[in-house]
Amino acid sequence: MQVFGFHLMPYPYLSGEHQGSRDSSWITLSNRHYDPRLGHELYQRYLAELVLYDQVGFDGVGVNEHHQTAYGLMPAPDVVAGMLIPQTKGKIAVLGNAISLRDHPLRVAEEIAMLDVASGGRIISGFVRGIGAEYQTFQLDPTQSRDRFHEAHDLIVAAWTRPGPFEWYGRHFKLRYVNPWPRPLQQPHPPIWSPSQGSAETVDWAARNRYTYLQTYSDIGTLRRAFGEYREAAQRHGYTSSPSQLGWAVPVYVADTDEQAVRQARPHLDFLFNTLLRMPRDMFFPPGYLTMASASRVMSAKRGLGTAPMEPEDLVERGYVLLGSPESVRQQIERHQAELGFGVFSGIFQFGTLGHEEFERSVRLFAGSVLPALRPVGTDRP
Repeated sequence: MQVFGFHLMPYPYLSGEHQGSRDSSWITLSNRHYDPRLGHELYQRYLAELVLYDQVGFDGVGVNEHHQTAYGLMPAPDVVAGMLIPQTKGKIAVLGNAISLRDHPLRVAEEIAMLDVASGGRIISGFVRGIGAEYQTFQLDPTQSRDRFHEAHDLIVAAWTRPGPFEWYGRHFKLRYVNPWPRPLQQPHPPIWSPSQGSAETVDWAARNRYTYLQTYSDIGTLRRAFGEYREAAQRHGYTSSPSQLGWAVPVYVADTDEQAVRQARPHLDFLFNTLLRMPRDMFFPPGYLTMASASRVMSAKRGLGTAPMEPEDLVERGYVLLGSPESVRQQIERHQAELGFGVFSGIFQFGTLGHEEFERSVRLFAGSVLPALRPVGTDRP
């Protein structure tokens, strides 16, 4: 199994008054509540935490993109990836660039190629549409998000693989010259991953392109359905999928005992799910963001996520998070892998208001007692 350490770079310094009085930590929470001096300290700590994943033996680190929110202070994941190149040796997974939000996706092609060359071919390029709230951030039409995503993806891959210069005249993007320098080191291009919350269209798109599909913030039932649909789609597209094409991203906290893990993680999970992820349903899923085919099942699968209080015990029971002793966490991952067949695991070890010492202890316990047992699990070898 490939194991990655993911990081949200959350802003933990919101007072109880701010937490209790607002409808959302996205878009409408005033940035007057952000202290740049504390932000500077956070960036130094969070970068060190990303490097720790690499130091203790994870296969790679994961970064992502979000805008105008306390949930994640990473509007430019390629910048963070660039900071990590000289400090790490493993893979750097940008999970991912929200290419539907870009006016110029050719910039993504250039930036990822530059990172890939500079890192010696260690970049994984994740492509996402961006969550519904971010279409309000940039005043973009959510009904066009999927079409913009597909065209941006096609343009970026063409820029990586077709000798330039060539012209591109699509519905959303028009360029007289496509001829980026540099080109990626990995050929034909860096691995592409598709992080998603499980829409039917995204699952099929990832399977059709043979990309690794990474399920995020989901209960076990949703994982089961999405992975099954990926395998079925792969068969329709003429091949049998492998474990390395299926990934699970989930918050993780490891302590000496199960009881300690639940008790210590509780306030931080509460902050993550009930403050940082909170937003009105029409902000989370603006009209037109989901197709008719996916709307009912995605909203059903995300019942309560971001829109209603969620208790840690319920999160654990439904599989939204993994908590426990090293032995317990190992058993949970192995049990789910035996049923679901994924070969990529992306642990979100930093979440909510978790302090650095708690983060480091959790990561080191996982790396020392869980990670070695996962290595032979979920490989592509028969």
